[in-house]
Amino acid sequence: MEQEFDLFGPTPPTQREAAARVAANAPLPVRMRPATLDEVLGQDHLLGPGAPLRRLVEGAAPASILLYGPPGTGKTTLATLVSSAIGRRFVAMSALSAGVKEVRGVIEDARRRLTHSGESTVLFIDEVHRFSRTQQDALLGAVEDRIVLLVAATTENPFFSVVSPLLSRSLVLQLHPLTDTDIRELVRRAVADERGLAGTATLDDDAEAHIVRLAGGDARRALTALEAAADSALATRDGAIDLATVEATVDKAAVRYDRSGDQHYDVISAFIKSIRGSDVDAALHYLARMIEAGEDPRFIARRLVVHASEDIGMADPTALQTAVAASQAVQLIGMPEGRLALAQATVHLATAPKSNAVITAIDSAMADVRAGAAGLVPAPLRDGHYAGAKKLGNATGYRYPHNVPEGVLTQQYPPDELVGRDYYEPTQRGAERQLAERVPRLRRLIRGTD
Repeated sequence: MEQEFDLFGPTPPTQREAAARVAANAPLPVRMRPATLDEVLGQDHLLGPGAPLRRLVEGAAPASILLYGPPGTGKTTLATLVSSAIGRRFVAMSALSAGVKEVRGVIEDARRRLTHSGESTVLFIDEVHRFSRTQQDALLGAVEDRIVLLVAATTENPFFSVVSPLLSRSLVLQLHPLTDTDIRELVRRAVADERGLAGTATLDDDAEAHIVRLAGGDARRALTALEAAADSALATRDGAIDLATVEATVDKAAVRYDRSGDQHYDVISAFIKSIRGSDVDAALHYLARMIEAGEDPRFIARRLVVHASEDIGMADPTALQTAVAASQAVQLIGMPEGRLALAQATVHLATAPKSNAVITAIDSAMADVRAGAAGLVPAPLRDGHYAGAKKLGNATGYRYPHNVPEGVLTQQYPPDELVGRDYYEPTQRGAERQLAERVPRLRRLIRGTD
């Protein structure tokens, strides 16, 4: 076959050919971006029948939306699908590089197109929380008049990072991290799909499991790791991606940790026992293992809250406050920043004085109740607010502690069967040392044994 030569240079590619070349050179996460709603993984709460995002993508009455969720959950993909579904021009901007001037330029162009040709514009702004108040205010008029249909994405809670007027003009939709099942399906799809690796590489089960763990619910992270491992496998051998290849290419060793198996229970057990034993360094090690393995940070936070009462209690009453604050912080800001709150709570609890007096007290009290030691409430303590209560003797003879200078007076509070039964026994550790002196004195005053 004779080769053709062009005296004036190579024939320029057509627009379709140029687009195909760019697409072929794009990173794997871009090539595997869903082209239809059916390809989107996760977000069933927003994409189910009749759900708000599905209605938008399927061309229902358009509305400006704020997509709020962690990285790699499909915010850009969904914005593109909304644009194509309603047949509008799509303009993407990043708050990292755009200023007020650029925003106003896009709005003026959108206004001109709408006026002259009736062409509407979808304006996608990524990381909108990084816009200043002035930059966000610049969007208000165009959003309200529907000069542009705004689709904004943020990884931070928009109720804290987006101005109220823009919030009131937009539909706020929260995206959730993809599940391990979603990530696994995405990775397998990328290995086989023509847009992805097209079957040129194979993926071992343990390598796949490591990529899923590395992803932490982030589709982009999973596909980036897969592409790096595939490039290495195809360059050095027959395209077989094993665990060693993934570890080498992403420079991150696989953490032997199965969230539904022995490792899950062993590591969390070692974590709590290290805190109980006041070994702050070991506790931080086990915390790091759980975080690196993709353990649910809410699970870790719950265990810290339990431990604060179970093993510290009144020896340091602020431990529970710290643990609860860490749990709330994790839910508010997510990961990876949430690791800081978890680490702070771990350090606080591990270095705090320890006491199991709280759990011992409640367990002893519950054991007595289960054994049938639950006599009648003393008459002076019963409710006396309803009609006929006095005839039954309820609330008669009750002594109000605030009527005496000390605020404590002699009075029977437990049922007859439990008079003199002690449940709470403070230790001599931390803040409980003061309670160890105060509680016996209170008991003597209340029981009249002084």
